[in-house]
Amino acid sequence: MENKIPYQVTIRQEVPGDYNDVYKLNVTAFGRNDEAELVEALRKNHSIFVPELSIVATENNQIIGHILFTKIQIKDADGNLNESLGLAPMAVRPELQKKGIGGQMIKKGFEVAKRLGFKSIIVLGHENYYPKFGFQSADKWKILAPFQVPSNVFMAIELVVDGLKNISGTVIYPKEFETV
Repeated sequence: MENKIPYQVTIRQEVPGDYNDVYKLNVTAFGRNDEAELVEALRKNHSIFVPELSIVATENNQIIGHILFTKIQIKDADGNLNESLGLAPMAVRPELQKKGIGGQMIKKGFEVAKRLGFKSIIVLGHENYYPKFGFQSADKWKILAPFQVPSNVFMAIELVVDGLKNISGTVIYPKEFETV
């Protein structure tokens, strides 16, 4: 169970002046450069990067969390492509994890994505964490990962009623994800 945040956290859109701190945050949170490099690469792909969906959490004007949602495709058996969003990566300073900061960023992301007209989000993540926000196994919609992964960690959520109705197939992640 996440604890209430005992201090003031601001959740807002990332701006270019945040890029350096977001890079450092991802390295600190993941203990390696891969996710930080992924964020940098995804930002440069203007066909999938949505600036409003790169969200930071700040405390006293310091970046303490970051979440990124980028456009992905779901390719059905007939080769038709349906747009969705992929949630990845999400990082919170290690000493501030389990305090609800990630949850606040996820909820803000849902709100912004809905406002921008997106209908669904796909995530590859912890099976005990993401369901708290409404994610369910993507199997429910016959949506598959493009690689072998347990079905309980490959999840989807409809942002609007029937957001994934009549959509099935395999997720196509942007090429930038192949580097992680």
